[in-house]
Amino acid sequence: MKSMLVLLLLALGPLLLAGCQPIVAPDTTPAEPPAGSPPPVMLEPEGFVQRIHDPVMAKEGDTYYVFSTGSRIMVICSQDMVTWEFCGRVFERVPTWIMKAIPGVGDLWAPDISFFNDKWHLYYAASTFGSPRSAIGLATNKTLDPNSPDYEWVDEGMVIESTGAENWNAIDANLVLDDAGEPWLAFGSYWSGLKLIKLDAAIGKRSNADETIYAIAQRPANGPSGTAIEAPFIVKHGDFYYLFASFDACCRGRDSTYNVRVGRSEAITGPYVDRDGVPMLEGGGTRILDAYGQWRGPGHNGFYREDGVDWFPYHAYNAQLNGISHLRLESLGWDEEGWPYLPSQGGE
Repeated sequence: MKSMLVLLLLALGPLLLAGCQPIVAPDTTPAEPPAGSPPPVMLEPEGFVQRIHDPVMAKEGDTYYVFSTGSRIMVICSQDMVTWEFCGRVFERVPTWIMKAIPGVGDLWAPDISFFNDKWHLYYAASTFGSPRSAIGLATNKTLDPNSPDYEWVDEGMVIESTGAENWNAIDANLVLDDAGEPWLAFGSYWSGLKLIKLDAAIGKRSNADETIYAIAQRPANGPSGTAIEAPFIVKHGDFYYLFASFDACCRGRDSTYNVRVGRSEAITGPYVDRDGVPMLEGGGTRILDAYGQWRGPGHNGFYREDGVDWFPYHAYNAQLNGISHLRLESLGWDEEGWPYLPSQGGE
């Protein structure tokens, strides 16, 4: 796998845009993969890759960074996407506002990393298991390099919260930019499913111009897996926005049944439909990632595009190692009908 990786690694520096206009984040660039691009591959990450959960990936300079659920948000880094090492944590301590807003909070969950307006934006969730009393926060930094004199994570506070009175849960954030370069935030877990809100590009928080909470995916409560849907991630490919979501049971080690489904829409706000035309608001979603080999419950994917190669990080539980979660990493392919596939699932 390492020899295949050498052919794929290409440099991608941070993009800049003057003033307060957002730029396309590295993980949402709408450019099509170039003709003749390499076939998708599955890597075998090693090093500090155990207990990685809900990973998202970015690159600055010659270093890749993966942010993960954990105490104060864990960060690992790599020069080649294969060998990873621990590179610190986002916060020195959990922000005070979180401790007050979410009683009993422990780890911070499900980070999402994007670069726009000359800063890195890290969205993350604070919650406790099974509770809709949750909040999504934002931290910013000028650089991801912990050795840079400009390195400093700044707590920007709350973006959106759920108190338990709503029928949705404010966790699992993902920022996506539309064709006009305007930022949106997808989020949600269980209850009434996945949502989307408009953000103010200047501050990275909720827009006053459009306060609508758009519903984008849901599972019926009377289905065999109930309302188990979470971890939205939206990317643009060709003429469509693609909504990836994780279905079924996470966080049960080798007994996890997590899997990733996808639907697409011509509009960022939906409606998203799967390959068979079933709306994701009616439980639809084409399955593209399921258990394979020793890996159980793969899901909560990120997405990072580098020079036409679409990298798909996610976590999975190692059935041969006490069901411990690991970082998994492979690249997506796109078939002739514009639907994604993964080499771990036998896609070619």
